[in-house]
Amino acid sequence: MRLGAWVLSGTLLLAPLGVQASETLADIRQDMSVLFVELQKLKRELSTTGPSTVALPAGALDRINAIEAELQRLTAKTEELDFRVGQVAEDGARRLGDLEFRLCELEADCDLGSLGRVPTLGGEAETSAPVAQPVPQTPGTELAVGEETDFRRAGEALAQGDFQSAADQFATFRQTYPGGPLEAQALVAEGRALEGLGNLRDAARRYLDAYAGYPDDAAGPEALWRLGAALGDLGNVAEACVTLSEVAGRYPGSTAIAEAEAQKARFGCQ
Repeated sequence: MRLGAWVLSGTLLLAPLGVQASETLADIRQDMSVLFVELQKLKRELSTTGPSTVALPAGALDRINAIEAELQRLTAKTEELDFRVGQVAEDGARRLGDLEFRLCELEADCDLGSLGRVPTLGGEAETSAPVAQPVPQTPGTELAVGEETDFRRAGEALAQGDFQSAADQFATFRQTYPGGPLEAQALVAEGRALEGLGNLRDAARRYLDAYAGYPDDAAGPEALWRLGAALGDLGNVAEACVTLSEVAGRYPGSTAIAEAEAQKARFGCQ
């Protein structure tokens, strides 16, 4: 009978919702819209226009109404989550853009007009002019010939406290292997060398470039807490506290959280 077919159809439609964990919010919302339409059809099948000899199971309409109410609740929830994800992405982009602007203000030769809009986190950039994006690190990418050797040599100079040589070598490394798999680590290491030379402004710029360009790289947590510490040492304590507080939320479980908390205590962050 038609009623049995509708019930079977509804059951089959509901089943995938629990297993398709990789679907986006938009996909889930679309599935819910389809289910809602099917429920409306099913309710019309259950609504009689006159006497009928068909006996419906007790409470069938109540159960369908309950399913409909739950679908409406889940639809509202996905809309709320979609909005919150968008807000978090936009807020993160605004914070990164503000940090870049403030760092530029600290540099005597920095052109504020040359700064592009920071891309929305997890989305595309909303810019009036194209913003150059670094090539993301790909797990398993092979290093170029001599790349690992050059990186290790620069790292040894940093470990030995030869900050000028380390800064020069890491800068040359990034020019020689632009966008390579060690780019983020080279930026952080160059920043550390610049800090050793007392050049906090350029060090903060390297940390920002490492975090903004490669937030998911293994060097991301260190880049973020060192950026916060550099901002604080440059006198921007409020911005430093905000940046350091982002470490725990952005990289839960990271060892960088302890470093960030230590820096927050040093600056008296609330």
